[in-house]
Order: sequence, then C-alpha cells, then structure tokens
Amino acid sequence: MRLAHVSLVVADYDAAIAWYCGKLGFTLVSDEYQPAQDKRWVVIAPPGAGSDGTTILLARAATPEQASCVGNQAGGRVFLFLETDDFWRDYRAYQAAGVRFTREPATAPYGTVAVFEDLYGNRWDLIEYRQAPTAD
Repeated sequence: MRLAHVSLVVADYDAAIAWYCGKLGFTLVSDEYQPAQDKRWVVIAPPGAGSDGTTILLARAATPEQASCVGNQAGGRVFLFLETDDFWRDYRAYQAAGVRFTREPATAPYGTVAVFEDLYGNRWDLIEYRQAPTAD
C-alpha cells in the first residue's frame, strides 16, 4: 500500500493551480471536469515526485463548512512537509517567487527547515533531511 493523494481544500481551482505550479514549481498532473458532480478532478505533484509519488488533490470547497477549512486544514499547525534535496536552492527560489515564510530557516538535528504559507494560509515545512551516517 501507499498513500496516493492528499486532499487540500481550496477556494478556487485556477488560483490554486496558478500558485502551486507557478510559485512552487508543481506539475499539473490532471484537470478533468466531472459533470455528474459539477466539480473538477485536479491533481498536482511536487517537482521530481515521479509517477508513483504522493500527489495533492485540489478539492474546491462546496459547502460553508468546507469553506471554513480553507487555509486552516491543520488548525494552525504545519500541515504538509515538502522535502527537498537542496534546501537553499529551493528556499531562495521560493523567496524570489514571493512565497511568504513565517519561520526563517533553522538547522536542527534532523535537517534544515523553514515554514511557509500557501496562498490560503496553510503552513508547510520546506525541509532537507540530514542524511544519517552510513556504516563502513
């Protein structure tokens, strides 16, 4: 088994696609209209995710209850963790693209991390994990 998709409730499909693909460099995997439910099946993937990586399903809020969760899917905590193989490259690129960081980069025993917010205010970790030493 594997985790296939994580659903992210958004206010608008097109604004979310533009932000994630334009600012974070995600790939638009699928954008298909579902007429029976009057919604779109919109799937995005982080750069380098490959065909078997976990993707994000952008789910437009359809009720007031769902709309109240946009931007606060984790109750103010970090919701998603975006792993990178080059923290400083991606941190600088995201800064240049206008991504708002709410916690500056820090080095911890597990790696280098900074917190940013997406267009709705959901918090993300940008993280490069420290590689564990290998035995000789």
